[in-house]
Amino acid sequence: MTKKNGLQFIFTADFFYLDDENQIFDDKTSQWQDLFRQDAVRAMYQLGFAEACEDASPSFVFLHHLATVFLEQLTRLPELELVRGRAVVSLSDDQCRALLQTVPYALGAEYIDAAWLRHIFLCLQQEFSRDIADYQGTVSLYLAERSQNLRVPERIFFHLVENRHDDGFPFAFLATYATRDASDRVRHMPLQFALTEFKDQRQTLLTLLACLDKAAEVSSLIAGFVKSGEMFHPLRLRTHEAYDFLKHVEDIEKAGILCRIPNWWKQRDTAVSLTVQLGEKKTPILGFDTLLSMQPGLMVNGEMLTQQEIKKLLAQTEGLALLKGKWVEVDHQKLRDLLTKMDQYQGELSLREALRLQSGVEKNAADPDNGPLITNGSWLQRFMRQLHHPETIRMMKVPATVHAVLRPYQETGFTWLQTMGKLGFGMCLADDMGLGKTLQILAYLETMRRKDKQAAVLLIVPASLLGNWEKEIERFTPRLSFTILHGHTAATLTDMLAKKREFLTITTYGMAARLPVLQQMTWTCLILDEAQAIKNPAARQTKTIKKIQAAQRIAMTGTPIENDLTNLWSLFDFLNQGLLGTAAEFKRFAGKLSNHPEGYGRLKHMVSPFILRRLKTDKTVIRDLPEKLEQIDYIQLTKKQVILYRKQVAELEEKLSCTDGMERRGLVLATITKLKQICNHPDQFLGQSDFAPADSGKFEMLRELCQTISEKRERVLVFTQYREITEYLADYLENVFGRKGFVIHGGTRVKKRTEMVDAFNGNAYVPFMVLSVKAAGTGLNLAAANHVIHFDRWWNPAVENQATDRAYRIGQKKDVMVHKLVSAGTIEEKIDTVLSGKNELAEQVLGKGTGKWITELDDTELLNMMRLTF
Repeated sequence: MTKKNGLQFIFTADFFYLDDENQIFDDKTSQWQDLFRQDAVRAMYQLGFAEACEDASPSFVFLHHLATVFLEQLTRLPELELVRGRAVVSLSDDQCRALLQTVPYALGAEYIDAAWLRHIFLCLQQEFSRDIADYQGTVSLYLAERSQNLRVPERIFFHLVENRHDDGFPFAFLATYATRDASDRVRHMPLQFALTEFKDQRQTLLTLLACLDKAAEVSSLIAGFVKSGEMFHPLRLRTHEAYDFLKHVEDIEKAGILCRIPNWWKQRDTAVSLTVQLGEKKTPILGFDTLLSMQPGLMVNGEMLTQQEIKKLLAQTEGLALLKGKWVEVDHQKLRDLLTKMDQYQGELSLREALRLQSGVEKNAADPDNGPLITNGSWLQRFMRQLHHPETIRMMKVPATVHAVLRPYQETGFTWLQTMGKLGFGMCLADDMGLGKTLQILAYLETMRRKDKQAAVLLIVPASLLGNWEKEIERFTPRLSFTILHGHTAATLTDMLAKKREFLTITTYGMAARLPVLQQMTWTCLILDEAQAIKNPAARQTKTIKKIQAAQRIAMTGTPIENDLTNLWSLFDFLNQGLLGTAAEFKRFAGKLSNHPEGYGRLKHMVSPFILRRLKTDKTVIRDLPEKLEQIDYIQLTKKQVILYRKQVAELEEKLSCTDGMERRGLVLATITKLKQICNHPDQFLGQSDFAPADSGKFEMLRELCQTISEKRERVLVFTQYREITEYLADYLENVFGRKGFVIHGGTRVKKRTEMVDAFNGNAYVPFMVLSVKAAGTGLNLAAANHVIHFDRWWNPAVENQATDRAYRIGQKKDVMVHKLVSAGTIEEKIDTVLSGKNELAEQVLGKGTGKWITELDDTELLNMMRLTF
């Protein structure tokens, strides 16, 4: 089955690339796919000449829009035919702001700013310059061969300016033409000079002036100027003449003559419009049901009209009129209609309704002509400014019972959580992976625990993250009481909850669906970690989670939740139900965005106060971060792993009493290897080949981490000590990413190794590489990777750091996130605790080597090191 234009693009800090999934498309889309694979800039340039594609992805539509705007800007250059490849297409700040409003929800869209747009336009400009340099014909012919909708403007221009020194003739008109001076520079001269310049070139003069006849066909005013010969002289115009000219500017430009006119007409500031000002008066915030004052009025040139001024306009002749020293377009019927409409916007409305009106989610609001201009009054403006810029909120003090020093951006996050919580809003903490979302949430919960002794919080997480949360709570907020609902039958867990409910209850998504009691209780706060788990609104899991009653809701995710509008709606349906309307209403709104892409800007502006997302590349964040971010991820063993692990420890205990010397040392070392294999996956220890992911906590954690990496199209290196597991890891990761990766171990030939390294660092997306630690020790530069995962531990920091440095290079732009997987309660955690301690014992381990040090422990110490502790 072929897809229509489903080509997706990923945006980066300075460019974009095709998210090439090797899908099967129709012939036309496949052609575009091949073009973008070969040369993305060339393909985008050609895209500007093409018609809009039906059912195209938002990212494809955006690139088409940019290319189209570039060509429109290019063909508005008055001297294009003269300068050809030396033409410069620039974007003004206003044009950049307008284009930024059309940026869709797409992967990497947060990188797109004014500098990004200007860089893309420069690339397209260079493409045009190369193309036209090899073209022998005129620019006009070049464009005509590629599109019927583009044409080079004529060399003649019309200018209209205000003449404030003459009340009877308040406007001046002049026709000019583009020509070259003696220095070969393009200059604009009054049209009368053309009669002199081309007096001996009759055909050239007739060709230049031919466009005047076309303009005369669409404007009787211009027709009169041409017929009388006044076109060749500066002219004074009366108000009604200027108005007549301005009304026909669009048609005149279609005839090929560009018009330079006052900005107030281009921006339509002259037209009277209905505006509704919300929240002028201060009001206590009570969540989305807060009632805001609503004050309708008529506005022109950015200023409100008084009743007296409205009466004055109704008494004026239709056309242009001066009001407060500015020109206003007078249309009696429109004025009467607007006065009637004002009656519809009296009284008050809720904050929820106000936000929906401004975003365009309300019916027909994707078309701004269908409704009034909604503005915020002075009080609401100040309030919303703080929500949009949380760094401006006065910092709140982190409780002393939080055993951590928060980085500045984390303090901002903590304060934001506090502020939004007090206001009664649902919120999404969407910081990049590794920026400490858990710590910010725990600081927030510790504050809640201290203030409200009756508070009850429910935290739902993926099963693979239970160990991490447990360790982070014990480390950062040890006074915070919690219970974990997992690992028992639903009936047992229900009884546990009925007997005693701690301040914090933690459970998993899978268990939440099997515990109806969670829906029968009312919670102070409901928190979802890895909230992308509810991105599908039709999924049973999503529906179950949304039924849980909570006064406040928080979502946590490191995945860009805005990449898909359906995902965005589902998340906000959980956080702030009704803000984005019903699913049907939002689908209707989203369907209009292709034709009204500025709706993206309004939607983003509405949802941004409720989403706090910082990237590791943000200037305000990167200065607070170390060169490498390292994190221990604690893994819970599965039941199968626990049984095998305990059995090996029991066998060791039984044999220790009858062995000594070298035999004892060999027994201990062999047991360590077996326990490490069990921690990786039971099948590695058993010598089996199934490697079912559900049998290993590490495999589940690997999936959790790599799903986020996949969503962001980043790359990861996975290190293991054991060559025998590398292929199984690669097979599993291929399933997670939906793409193949590479494996390098001691048996990989040098030539093959080089080819794989080059491919991994190349443009084509290769998501992962699995490496044995020894094979990766030297000679590999894998700086394309953003992430490093140590699947099992070498227990030698120098060796691990050397492996990590395959990805990290001093001075590189990419940040590197290092994850070290440690099975909680096992020998892995106990050795990690020793190694991370800055004490004499750690020095002994590093000096002697982990294996030798452990074998020197007495039987009691050894068994304590080996035994499971939960």
